[in-house]
Amino acid sequence: MKIHYLQHVPFEGIAYIENWIKVNENEVAGTKLFAGEIPVADMEFDMLVVMGGPMNIYEEDKYPWLAKEKRYIEKAIAAKKSVLGICLGAQLIADVLGARVYNNSHREIGWHPVYLTPEAKNTAVFNDLPEKFTAFHWHGDTFDIPSGAVRTAASKACPNQAFEYEKRVIGLQFHLESSAGSIAALIRNCGDEIVEGSYIQAREEITAGLKHIEELNSMMDSLLNRLAGMT
Repeated sequence: MKIHYLQHVPFEGIAYIENWIKVNENEVAGTKLFAGEIPVADMEFDMLVVMGGPMNIYEEDKYPWLAKEKRYIEKAIAAKKSVLGICLGAQLIADVLGARVYNNSHREIGWHPVYLTPEAKNTAVFNDLPEKFTAFHWHGDTFDIPSGAVRTAASKACPNQAFEYEKRVIGLQFHLESSAGSIAALIRNCGDEIVEGSYIQAREEITAGLKHIEELNSMMDSLLNRLAGMT
């Protein structure tokens, strides 16, 4: 199986997803959009993974490659590829599918509970995940659920945390791919966003929550295995 990923900043790579790729002996290649790289035109891959980043999907004037990236994601969906978007990646997919992306009522940073919706148990990819789990979050924006998609997860601060579209297109506002290293990199590069807020944890709380990583990564395995089965 061939995986291609889109990376928006140097400090938000594929983290634990790389381990899943190696264990399953899949092929992987990536496009570093922040470095001016251009995604492969032929799309000879089975799964596209769109990572997170601190920019917003509507900042095309500041990040001109966003417009081209949206068209690329749209093309991958139309080509019936499996597509996974995480955080900014999920927002980009939602936008491509015609949904609104906007500021959430609360910025959500740290470890917060996520709840599956009743509809999630009838989906192809989410039905093996626990009904409640603690996920890692780092976002200020949110999305509406695209037409034709199923809302699959919510949190207290953010009602739309995930969706599934046509069984093979997945948007996750939260992070299951996080590692101790990827979280440390976020704190180093985006630590100025850790301010007072109802759903913003201090550095010490975030570090204490690293105990959840093993469970997160296990759920990432499950989700990726299900999504891989859709190709």
